[in-house]
Amino acid sequence: MAEGQSAQRDHGAAASGQAHADWKTYVVVGVILTVITAVEVAVFYIPAMHGVMVPILLTLSAGKFFIVVLWYMHLKYDSRIYWRVFFAPLSLAVLVVVGMVLLFKVIPLLR
Repeated sequence: MAEGQSAQRDHGAAASGQAHADWKTYVVVGVILTVITAVEVAVFYIPAMHGVMVPILLTLSAGKFFIVVLWYMHLKYDSRIYWRVFFAPLSLAVLVVVGMVLLFKVIPLLR
């Protein structure tokens, strides 16, 4: 049974044109995520960064999000249709949240 599953995985990887990453890649990705997390913690504790803390943390968090999605959710190796299925609703949700923030927080300040 395990051989059949392995054959299906290999066939899927060959059909998409890319082989899945080996364990070394996941270790490197894990180290990168750890470094980004350490930078996030450092930004929080450095007093000089408090003025730009929110944009920096949002950018670093978004970077970590995309790294996790691409490698650990295997979207980097899957068909492009999975990208569309994942990122289309995500983009819509981001636009709705940005619109709500503008509507209820920013625009009232301008009046």
